[in-house]
Amino acid sequence: MATNYASAVRNGSMAAARLHVQLGTKERVQAEGGSVDVFGASFAIHLPLLLRPLKGLLGAYLPHPIPGVLVTTERPLSIQRLTAAHEVGHFRLEHLPSLDDESILRRMAVPNASGMAGPNMQEVEADAFAIAFLMPRWLIEWHCHCQGWLARDLATPLNVYQLSLRLGTSYEATTWTLQRLNLISASVGQTLRETQPRAIKVELLREYRPSDYRGDVWLLTERDGEMRIDGSRNDHFVLRLHENGGGGYLWNIDQLKASGFAVIRDDTEAVDHEGVGNPTTRSVTGTLEQAQRGELSLSESRPWQPSAPITELKLNYDFTGPEEEGLSRAERRQILEAA
Repeated sequence: MATNYASAVRNGSMAAARLHVQLGTKERVQAEGGSVDVFGASFAIHLPLLLRPLKGLLGAYLPHPIPGVLVTTERPLSIQRLTAAHEVGHFRLEHLPSLDDESILRRMAVPNASGMAGPNMQEVEADAFAIAFLMPRWLIEWHCHCQGWLARDLATPLNVYQLSLRLGTSYEATTWTLQRLNLISASVGQTLRETQPRAIKVELLREYRPSDYRGDVWLLTERDGEMRIDGSRNDHFVLRLHENGGGGYLWNIDQLKASGFAVIRDDTEAVDHEGVGNPTTRSVTGTLEQAQRGELSLSESRPWQPSAPITELKLNYDFTGPEEEGLSRAERRQILEAA
C-alpha cells in the first residue's frame, strides 16, 4: 500500500496500464472503436460482478471468502462504469474490503492532494486505477484523431461532451481527466465545467423537446464509420452527413427507419448559401424505438441507382444501458457464446 498521495496515484495508474496490456485493450478498441469494456474486463480476470439496487452505495468490494464486486443499478451507465472500474481496482491492487458511496464522485473533483485531510490511500489507488483504466491518454488521443480534433478543439464544450460519450464517462469526469493530463489548462477546465450537459443537449436537439434530458445526445458524422457506440435506452442521436444532392445523391433515411430507429426530424442545410448544386449537410435527429443492439447502415446513392452508393456509413451500437440487476450484459453474452 502506498504511503503518500503521489505513490498511490502512480500505483493505481500502473495497475490499470498493466491490465490493459494483459487484455489487449488498445488493439481491440483501435480495431472496433468504442470505450473500454470494464464489465467484460471483470469477467476476463475472473472477478465475479453482480448488479444490485444498492441503497446509499455505488458499489462494494468484498475479498472474502472469494473476491467479488457489487455495483448499483440505481445510477446512469457512466456512473456504473466508473464504479465498476473502481472496484476492479480494489481487486487488482489486493485491497481490504471497501463499501463505496458518493464520495467516489466527489473525489473526482480533487486534482491533487492539496486540501485533503488524511486521504485514504487505498481509495486514492482505486480512484487512480478507475480514471487510468477508463480514460487512458492513448484512448483520448485516438478518439480525437478519429474525430479530427486538435488540442484547441478540446476547449469546446460540445467536443468534450461528445468525447465523454465515446469514452463512456461523465462530462465532468472527462474535463478533470483532460486537465490532469495537461490536455487543457485549469482555466479551460473551469470554463468547460460551467457549461452543463443539458445546455449542450438542448442545442443539439434544437426545437425538439424530449420528456426529459436524462438521456445523452450523440452527434454522429461520417467520422464515426466502422465505430462502436455504447449508450442508454433513452439516448438520442443527431446525424450530420455531407450530401451531394446536386449530383442526385441522397442518404437513404429509410434504411435508418428499417433498422428500428424513429426519425424525429430530417433537414437539409446548405453549406455554401451562394452556390448552386454544391454539397449540403443532411441533419437527422432520431432515437431508437426500443432498447437494442445492432448495426446502423446508411448509404448515399442516387434513388434510381441504389446499388451504387458513393458513401456508406456503418457502425455498431448498443443502446441497452444502464446495466440491470444480475450479471452484466457482457458476462451474459460471454456465457451464451460459450454454451
